[in-house]
Amino acid sequence: MSNDQRTIPRPLRPGIYAPIPSFFLEQSEELDLQAFEKHVILTATAGVGQVVAGSMGEAIHLARSERIALIKAARRALDAAGLTDRPIIAGIGAGSTRETIELAHDAAEAGADYGIAIISGYFAGAIAGNKKALKAYWKEVSEKSAIPVLVYNYPGASGGINLDSDIITELAKECPNLAGVKLTCGDVGKLTRIATVVSDPSFTSLYPRKHANAPFLVFGGYTDFILPTAMVNGHGAITGLANVAPNAVVKLFKLCEESRADPSLLQEAQRLQGVVAQADATIAKASIAGTKALLERLYGYGGNPRRPLPPIETSTAQALWDHPHTQGLVRLEQELSKRQ
Repeated sequence: MSNDQRTIPRPLRPGIYAPIPSFFLEQSEELDLQAFEKHVILTATAGVGQVVAGSMGEAIHLARSERIALIKAARRALDAAGLTDRPIIAGIGAGSTRETIELAHDAAEAGADYGIAIISGYFAGAIAGNKKALKAYWKEVSEKSAIPVLVYNYPGASGGINLDSDIITELAKECPNLAGVKLTCGDVGKLTRIATVVSDPSFTSLYPRKHANAPFLVFGGYTDFILPTAMVNGHGAITGLANVAPNAVVKLFKLCEESRADPSLLQEAQRLQGVVAQADATIAKASIAGTKALLERLYGYGGNPRRPLPPIETSTAQALWDHPHTQGLVRLEQELSKRQ
């Protein structure tokens, strides 16, 4: 059943979500849906939610039909595993507002519950300082999308366009079909200001959402500030590191949430945050190719990014694997996996 036919999306809840990589066959660069579905289940069974065709998923390298195929494959894998209540967030950002809306429609038809939209940076020089144009993009997309939409703020992938907290909170108030924001700007102060507004008990009554299942949530874009996020009433993270170590990142999130009520857990939360933060910084430097190399080493699939993104050099991949920060995370993940 498509989301155009379903009026109520699957609930979007606080937690950890992973932008799932798109895997490609070695010679042809065709989608490797078998590896993709394996990874969807590996992350989902650890308690991680799925974002399909995002930045880590190389959305910019995907044809429209491939985006649809990935959403369908994710839904098929989740349903086959009995995880029918798990929502799918689909990347819908494109070069124009018009195409973004078309991708939102495709995502809904394919089985996604939410879209996440980044504005194109191609004309950043004309758009970055134009508050009216910036707001108009997410306002129109959310109004015309059949599924709720998250704002994606990632200056590194949008020509330096960096939404401030005023723009995001105004959008949250004015657009009832917006369901949250992902802050890959890494600005904890911005996250704090937005969370202060949307987590206020009066926000829901003053600015009701189009769907009760889709509250406005505030996610970090990295794992290195999950603990600060919890302490300011944020809602978790959408993070590439959850592909590599899903159990570790979920454990960190849960411990941070529990430590708000039980301060005795704070020291352990701080320890885990340190391990995860060090690994996040180290692995992020190796970009998508580095993450895929680690997945290959850990789980037997990964491969290379699509050209023109270069593959990681063999020596660089080995150095990444051997790095003390990577090994600290691997040990933590393996320890937690044994407890499952």
